[in-house]
Amino acid sequence: MLLIAMFTLHTGSALAVTAFAQASPATITWLRLTWAALLLLVLGGPSLWRAVRAATARELGAVVILGTASAGMMLFYSEATARIELGTATSIEFLGTLVVAVAAMRRRRELVWIVAAVVGVVCLTRPWMGDLDLVGVGFALAGAVCVVGYIVLTQRVGSGFKAVHGLALAMTVGALVTAPLGAPAAIAEPDLGLIMFTLLIALLFPMVPFLLEMIALQRMSRTAYSTFSSLEPAVALVMGLIIIGQAPVAVQLVGMGLVVVAGIGAARGDRSAKPAVPGRGSAKAARSVKAVRARHSKTGPGTKDGVPGSPDREARLPERVA
Repeated sequence: MLLIAMFTLHTGSALAVTAFAQASPATITWLRLTWAALLLLVLGGPSLWRAVRAATARELGAVVILGTASAGMMLFYSEATARIELGTATSIEFLGTLVVAVAAMRRRRELVWIVAAVVGVVCLTRPWMGDLDLVGVGFALAGAVCVVGYIVLTQRVGSGFKAVHGLALAMTVGALVTAPLGAPAAIAEPDLGLIMFTLLIALLFPMVPFLLEMIALQRMSRTAYSTFSSLEPAVALVMGLIIIGQAPVAVQLVGMGLVVVAGIGAARGDRSAKPAVPGRGSAKAARSVKAVRARHSKTGPGTKDGVPGSPDREARLPERVA
């Protein structure tokens, strides 16, 4: 599932690069987010609105922050790929994922993976060549910061909403956040061909990969997810080569290898990790819920911490345990 998500995501990213000749990265990003939001709102249907009404203020706040982080991640990544190669931008942005993985570890020696990734990024960007686009690198680094927020908030949103509901709300927020930057140009000079092309891109990235990723996160351990994610820079390089002809040189292949190895090493160093999203897909969480309910059932009705016959309380137990 994650491999499908990676290939669709970077196919969409490569196609988006070809669209930058017709419109700015901000406009393309806004159109993609708008299409994704509209399609997901339709898929969510009436059950989406029931989920919104049942959600707590904290859960809705997490959705808003996730949507903002997702918008920033996509916008900065688009601005970066308009200036530097797809594989290089992806590798720099992947540093955010690597930081999250290493931050969860307790052993200082695991910092070697950060060092390896940084060396890999230096090989990819080749600053000694004198043609390094610092603006593009800066956008990619900003995207890496947003990736950290995306990972953390995806965990929270995934535990409180179904995947399609959480993603529909997050993409709606993302479309609203990027509207001031991308909407004016799209509205002033509408191009039907471009609008329909961005519909295709939106299906490839963000709609399908984000949806598959959220579903996968509910069913996989953090280690398995991080290991698969480590392949993403290599996938981006392959799709950049196939679709837009961005051929890497030898030193860039070495850098790519270092980034991938660093990601796998950091992921395998966290073997004791729990499921990335402790939500509906976690069997361990389900067993914990049963244990909590069993304890509450012994206290009898009228207790402060749990009334066995209360459907509202029962419905909230998975979130507390998660």
